[in-house]
Amino acid sequence: MSSNFQKIETERFTLRQFTEDDLENVFKGLSHPDIIKYYGISFNSLEATKEQITWFSDLEKNETGIWWAVCSKDGNVFYGAGGLNDLDKDNKKAEIGFWLLPEFWGKGIMKEVMPLICEYGFKELGLHRIEGFVESENKNCQKGLAKLAFNLEGTMKDCEIKNGVFISLDIYAMINPEG
Repeated sequence: MSSNFQKIETERFTLRQFTEDDLENVFKGLSHPDIIKYYGISFNSLEATKEQITWFSDLEKNETGIWWAVCSKDGNVFYGAGGLNDLDKDNKKAEIGFWLLPEFWGKGIMKEVMPLICEYGFKELGLHRIEGFVESENKNCQKGLAKLAFNLEGTMKDCEIKNGVFISLDIYAMINPEG
């Protein structure tokens, strides 16, 4: 655990560092068929999900990104996770990611939280560019990024194999508005 982890507060939410206590909620999310359908990672046990908690911690330790647990202000409700990874300091860019438990979809959480994650990336990490790679079939994520002023830059056709089938990825990006 990093003692200087920067917590973020919104009107309705707290974005905080992940802890071991989040294991069950992360498993609930990253084993849910509606989430993992378009998410690159899934787990079939609590034990296997520990790998994800370690990944969150390693992002900070290795200075390759930062992810937050998205929770209610009082900390009693876990909604999902969001953050920046694949931090490239030389090129001042990172990849954004986010997932919510399905019962919280369509409640404006992403719209409230993601701008603050982007702001953190631009101001605290000195990023010039934040990228999002979205499976071409994931229409909800595409709409969400467009609402957040991410621009569609193009599509990488048949660039990855998932479940034995080639998939295409749409590239979205936001450039730091302050240069």
